[in-house]
Amino acid sequence: MAGSSAVTGERRRSDAPARPPWPTARRRLPSPRLLLVVAVLTTVVGGAAIWLLYGSEWLRVERVTTSGTRVLTPEEVLDAASVPVGAPLISVDAEAIEDRLRRELPRIDSVDAVRSWPHGIALKVTERKPVLLLEKDGKFVEVDAEGVRFATVTSPPKNVPKLQLTADRSPSLHRFGIDRLLVEAVEVARDIPPVVASRTRTMEVRSYDSISLELTDGRTVDWGSGEKGESKAAALTALMKAAPDAEHFDVSAPTSPAVSGS
Repeated sequence: MAGSSAVTGERRRSDAPARPPWPTARRRLPSPRLLLVVAVLTTVVGGAAIWLLYGSEWLRVERVTTSGTRVLTPEEVLDAASVPVGAPLISVDAEAIEDRLRRELPRIDSVDAVRSWPHGIALKVTERKPVLLLEKDGKFVEVDAEGVRFATVTSPPKNVPKLQLTADRSPSLHRFGIDRLLVEAVEVARDIPPVVASRTRTMEVRSYDSISLELTDGRTVDWGSGEKGESKAAALTALMKAAPDAEHFDVSAPTSPAVSGS
């Protein structure tokens, strides 16, 4: 009987849950009063921020500035932007202003409308640059390096070649069309060395692979097609240095360029 009691006592001790060697800390939940205070403070701060941004007179549009204009005037940009002066600065839709400017002023290539806290809107404009001119009805259509016809002017800008499309009887016109030939001409205009581009009076496009340049001093360049533009530009630069008195340069085959009339 004693042995039986001893075994039972050991079993009872082994079945009891083990106590941790250190005391456990009780988690204390925030009091309802503290939670109420936090909620009230959050509401007050949030309401104050909303009032400051939308309701106060402190953070409103008071001035609009422009930068980056070359041909356009700041007044033209400001009129087209129609920024709501006096409105809360936070409420101004910058993307809508940018879309409106690009739509109203096609000369603009890109524009950023930036909030200038606490009272301003800054309009950072980048204008398109013409690389070719299309003469039409005594006026000139400006074409940029992407082939976009973005403006019509009465006086041609300086150092921009006039494009002559004389492909009326060429098979290229039926195969590619005027728009495709214009794209080819734009590619050539992008590749012409800057020193030559500034002295190019006209670019004549007779067909897809027959494009030539006439310089302001009367010299001519047979460029060929718009392919291998970088190689042709390098060949033309080298020819002009090697034969500065030549009257005609042929880089239509850039691996075997030629000069004549020197």
